[in-house]
Amino acid sequence: MFSRKRGGPKHVRPTDAPPSEALRHSLAADDEPPAPEHGPYDQRHAPSDVQRLDLGSLLIPAIEGVEVRVQANPDGVVEQVVLVDGESALQLGVFAAPRSEGIWNEVRDEIAEAMVADGVTAQESQGPYGIELTARVNTPDGPADLRFVGVDGPRWMVRALFQGRAAADRSSEGALGEVLSGLVVVRDDEARPVREALPLRLPKEMTEQVEQGEQQAGPPDGSTATNGQNLN
Repeated sequence: MFSRKRGGPKHVRPTDAPPSEALRHSLAADDEPPAPEHGPYDQRHAPSDVQRLDLGSLLIPAIEGVEVRVQANPDGVVEQVVLVDGESALQLGVFAAPRSEGIWNEVRDEIAEAMVADGVTAQESQGPYGIELTARVNTPDGPADLRFVGVDGPRWMVRALFQGRAAADRSSEGALGEVLSGLVVVRDDEARPVREALPLRLPKEMTEQVEQGEQQAGPPDGSTATNGQNLN
């Protein structure tokens, strides 16, 4: 799904939505433009007066009632980030991208193609961040709604996957929508292949929780640890 297609990148197409605020600011003139009105933010434009959970390449704003579930391997490398609010969930990922052009259009096409190959019909719609992708899939627990949102930034792309009520009805995003609009991406200076996942790590307080849990429960029986953290 995230492998580059043959024939080179197509990235931005004339019919696609304009660049996101984060990417547009990175392409502005030499004079430093004012900070964008909302995120996901590049680190240099992020408001400073916000409490956030530091996962390395992602800083997640603390929103009351939102639970952060992080899956990490024994070395503390984060493999999955899911936020839960009532009947809705938001899975976040952040990936390397070129500085001057976005990759969400290409990635979105490939997600849709993969769904069609699995017999699922995916539909495009216009959202606050540009073109989104929605679909209903069958799961062991019954039909489930999915909504993919992509945001291109300077040398990064955020992929957000809404599930549950917030996927079926965009107006029900609530606190999860606030999380996405307040997200901050910290892109390191290391040269990385396009679409490589940017490194995420457990913050110190969550690492300590994992260690305490392992001491109480004995040796782990798997290669990952799942932690629920309420930011408030």
